[in-house]
Amino acid sequence: MFSRNVSYNKVQRAKEVLAQVGLADKENSLPSQLSGGQQQRIAIARAIVHKPDWLLADEPTGNLDSESGDRIFELIHELNIHEGCGVFFVTHDLKLAAKASRMITMKDGSIMSDNRIAVV
Repeated sequence: MFSRNVSYNKVQRAKEVLAQVGLADKENSLPSQLSGGQQQRIAIARAIVHKPDWLLADEPTGNLDSESGDRIFELIHELNIHEGCGVFFVTHDLKLAAKASRMITMKDGSIMSDNRIAVV
């Protein structure tokens, strides 16, 4: 049987991550009460809540509006820069890809280019 006594630190961390993905007001919502984009942001929150060493993100902004997508990209970028989290970020959005420090372009499973982008 699971204990209902969740430590305060875990609850606080969950609330912090919900706020980071812009869903602090959805703390008590069921998945069926969330839009597809909100569910995607919850999935990102679950992925980062334990401060991973590596994050594999396949189209993490694909179903999001541009404002939410930019917010999620910035969150992932902050994890990379300030928390030392390595990130593999797969996207078809060239605008987002251009913000990365390295961009590997693939076509039909083959690497077409591998460019390091100077961080300013």
